[in-house]
Amino acid sequence: MPTYAYACKDCSHAFEIVQSFSDSSLTTCPECQGTLRKKFNSVGVVFKGSGFYRTDSRDSKGSTVSPAPAPATTPAPAAASSAS
Repeated sequence: MPTYAYACKDCSHAFEIVQSFSDSSLTTCPECQGTLRKKFNSVGVVFKGSGFYRTDSRDSKGSTVSPAPAPATTPAPAAASSAS
């Protein structure tokens, strides 16, 4: 369950509470019975590893992706010589 931060508009009391997603937001300050506001913090999700963004694992010169190898070519068959 996520932790939400609240602050009172009247007395500036700030606190955090663990609530379910389905729980309604708190509206009354437990200290002074004033009006609460929900504080929004930065998201606590961090993606680590490669493959999340196009710019992952790139150097300053450009892409680290190698071009596809050229298809293998076989030498043309030698012309039949008519040596008699």
